[in-house]
Amino acid sequence: MLKLRLSRGGTKKRPVYKIVVAESKFARDGRFIEKLGFFNPLLPKEKKERIGLESERIKYWLSQGAQPTNRVARILGENNFIPMPKSGNNPNKAIPKKERNKEADAPKEGVAADGKPATEAPKEEAKPAAEAPKEEAKPGAEAPKEEAKPAAEAPKVEAKKEEANPAAEAPKDEAKK
Repeated sequence: MLKLRLSRGGTKKRPVYKIVVAESKFARDGRFIEKLGFFNPLLPKEKKERIGLESERIKYWLSQGAQPTNRVARILGENNFIPMPKSGNNPNKAIPKKERNKEADAPKEGVAADGKPATEAPKEEAKPAAEAPKEEAKPGAEAPKEEAKPAAEAPKVEAKKEEANPAAEAPKDEAKK
């Protein structure tokens, strides 16, 4: 399969890319069929010297079925060779790093504060408590559902407190000896 892609050149930390047509199995900086232009990402977007393209050859290779990579498709879209590709949807990119880190550090449901899975006993207690209000939910639609949530959450909170207490008391016993 033919690809229109970037081939890296330049020195360390100073990249300059060639836009080339190559077989998809060829190495990134290896063998290619034809050079179609260049791309210098270090220059500002306003400068003409940032991108150089051979329009006739690009149109020819696109007509032959060569597929551009994501980056080359954006370059060609900006220069009106092809329609501008739809941008990828990465919702995490819009969230500041500080907030992303808070979400990652927050304890997950069913996991104790120390990172270990919660014990089996509280889960078993939570299931009957959650099932009982479902039976009551038939006559009244919304009131029992609201009651079911606190009943299911209560054993989890108790389990965390029970785990914390023995850990806090153990060092005191060792200190007395």
